Order: sequence, then structure tokens, then C-alpha cells
Amino acid sequence: MDEWSCSPRPPSLGSNGRTSMSGRREDSGQAEGGAAQDLVGIGFGPSNLALAIAVADHNRRDPERVLRARFVEQQERFGWHRGMLLEGATMQVSFLKDLVSMRDPSSRFSFLMYLQERGRLADFINQKTFFPTRIEFHDYFEWCAAEFSGDVDYGRRVVEVRPVRNADRVETVEVVSESVSDPADRQVLRALNVSVGTGLTPRLPDGVTQGEHVWHTRDLLFRAPEVTNRRYRRFVVVGAGQSAAEAVDYLHRTFPDAEVNAVFTRYGYSPADDSPFANRIFDPSAVDDFFTAPENVKQDLYGYHRNTNYSVVDGELIEQLYRTHYQEKVSGRERLKILNTTDLQGVEPIPDGARVVLRSLTTGQEKSLDCDAVVMATGYRPVDPRGLLGELAADCLADDRGRLRVDRDHRVLMADHVDVGVYLQGGTEHTHGITSSLLSTLAVRSGEICDSLLLRRTAEALRADRDKEIDALLG
Repeated sequence: MDEWSCSPRPPSLGSNGRTSMSGRREDSGQAEGGAAQDLVGIGFGPSNLALAIAVADHNRRDPERVLRARFVEQQERFGWHRGMLLEGATMQVSFLKDLVSMRDPSSRFSFLMYLQERGRLADFINQKTFFPTRIEFHDYFEWCAAEFSGDVDYGRRVVEVRPVRNADRVETVEVVSESVSDPADRQVLRALNVSVGTGLTPRLPDGVTQGEHVWHTRDLLFRAPEVTNRRYRRFVVVGAGQSAAEAVDYLHRTFPDAEVNAVFTRYGYSPADDSPFANRIFDPSAVDDFFTAPENVKQDLYGYHRNTNYSVVDGELIEQLYRTHYQEKVSGRERLKILNTTDLQGVEPIPDGARVVLRSLTTGQEKSLDCDAVVMATGYRPVDPRGLLGELAADCLADDRGRLRVDRDHRVLMADHVDVGVYLQGGTEHTHGITSSLLSTLAVRSGEICDSLLLRRTAEALRADRDKEIDALLG
């Protein structure tokens, strides 16, 4: 279950004591001399953080072919699923699948190097586990992100990607961002390539909108402390996956005077298949197999192995919830209610809470529950990057189902007149498989994108030289 050849030398440091991908701090939005950035990353979550590390590693290894990169992030600081950093919750992915180790185990940005710098390496080893807590892994991400503070424009939202035309070709784009606190404050970055790493957006049932008493699990830790007037002493959690089970457990422990209703259409929580052979679907080589497979085989593989990651729960948590449910039956005070084979029909506001309408799938009977809050643990969906690309979206090639065509190097296939590379960090399950939005292959994928940037720059340089030779001959 998942979730959520470089130099081993320390990085060179800029004047601010941080790693700079170009070896210096840049005050302007453009690269030195007004040249375009080789890469502008939209979003700075784990995906583009891993790419920043890969670019920095390359620049230290090959200072004659430095890649210039900058990133734009909407949040005021680095953050990854902060609303679900539950106390004691562990990762469902090995610490060895950190931001670098699958690409370069000797990297100074590995989780083990983080532990050593924090003075906890021996203590962690003594736990005899591959799975750190989510809080600790988030701290590892922040530790890495701090090294690139000079290369990230935090608190800015990308609102447009404008193609810059030179005669009949699109050679660069302008990435336009605005300050989250002041939309009138706009910045333009010119780029040869963009990496879209905006993450996923919450998926909600039809007709349901978030509000004061209706949340998505993404905001659980932010919203739960706000429930001070518990008029109904009841919560409802909709969903059957890991986040749903964690939300049920958290609310049950946090509000000991409240009833917690787990609502899902299945008969029971399903355990994740984390067996060794099944886990090979998360291997980097599985991306190659999936990418080259015929469409019907891709669909089969996706269906066969959904139970490694989607709508499944860690076995230990299932056992824990069942024990709690049974012990409450024994005591005669049932606070944990399991409403299985039950479908959500609607949610409506009521004073100080929400009313959920539920329907039994087996009997067809409906009932309503008034609650202090309803938590939607209904997952996420990818964001179509074409919404950001503006005019350039028309030049993106799509398959017969309207999905973006993406090459093996994670680059969107474009019309022939477009030289700009658009790389997708997620949203490519249809081409690259289950790991597209997961942590498992981040390290390898970032290296592949970095290599692609270098190869394409070399190809463009050769093409420019060839064009000059032709012009000279014709002249």
C-alpha cells in the first residue's frame, strides 16, 4: 500500500546558507541575463521538491550544463496533507521510498541523512520498522524543502501560462502568478519548460459542498477543534478507505462523549494488499510495463491491483476499530456505529450542524441523522492541467477519450510547432499506472524528468546550429 547516478558530495551553498539549483540566489524572476528559466515548477509539494533535488544534484555533478529552475507555490510554506498529520499515524510506504533513495541511495537528501542530522538515526533503527510516522516524514519533507527556500516563490498562485510565439513556433511560455494576499501583485516567469505538480483536489459526492459543518478529510485537523458547541454529540464519516478509517478513529478518540457513524457502501472495511508480489506494482520497472501495455491490459492491471491502494485500509487499523466496536457492544454503550451497505443520499444544513440522509442498499429504507459535522473521506481526483495552460491547451494532444497523451518521460505530447515541454507530476494513471499520484516512484521520476530536460536542450541546440548552417549556405 502506498500513500499517500548522482554525486554523494554535500551540495554547494548559496550566500543564504541554502542549496541553490544554480549555485546562487536570484532576486528577479528570470535567470541570469534575462534568459528564460530552463524549468518553472507549478506547485512545490513532494513531486516538485524531488525534482528540485534532482536538478540540484545534476548541477553539482555537471556545472558546465547547469539547469536553471524556479518554483511557484500557493501555500505560504511547504506543506503536505497537514490536515491529516494525525498523532501516531504511520506511512503506508517504506522510508526507502523517500525523495531520492530509489534514484541515489547515497544522496544527502535521504531520509537516513535526515535522521542522522536530527540525531535520531540509532533511535529510529531500534524501532525495527520501515514505516515512520506521518508527522516525522512530513518533517523530513520540510527539512529538504528548507534547502531550496531561495528557489521557491511561496504565497503565489499561478493563474495563467501564456505561450510566447517566435514566428510560427512556441519556444517559451510566460508563467503568470499572483500573490495570494494581494491579487494585484503579479509576477511573470519566462520558461522553456514547466512541471505541473499541483497535486489532487478533493472529490465530493454529487450535490455536496463543503461548509462549516461539512468537511473533507483534507481539513480534519483544522476543522475538528472548531467544534466546540456539540449540540448533537454525533459525527458522520462517509467513505471506506484509509483516510475514512483514520478519521473515524480520530473522532472517536478525540470526542469521548460523541457518537461516530462510519458510513460506506461496502459490507466492511477491506484490507490493503501489501504482499510482496502485489507491491511490485509500485516498482519503477512497473511503470515501463504499464506504459508499453495495450489499453485493455492497462485496464486489467489497474483493476487487478486497485486493492493495493484505493478504498482499502491498513489491517491493524481495521482490527483496532473492530475491537473497539465489539467492546462497546459488550459494555452496552455503543459510540462507534458501523453503517455498512449504506449510501449517502444528501446533506442539508441545520442549526449548529448538518443532517445527512442515508439509504440502506439492502432494504431501501431511508433515515436521517443530525450531526455536529459530516466528514467526507471520499478521496481525491486529478486536476486537468489544461485549465492552467490557456492557449497552449489547444496544442496538447489527446487520445480518443479526451485524455492527455503523455510520453514516457512524463511530457505531454504537443503539436509540432510547440518546443516548450510540459511535464506532469501526477494525473497520468492512464499512461504510467497506479504510482502516478503516489510517493513510490517520485525519486526515479524526478531523475527521468531531469534527464529529459537535458536531452531536449541538447537536441534544441543541435537544431539551432543546423538552422544556422542552412541559413549560411542559403545566404
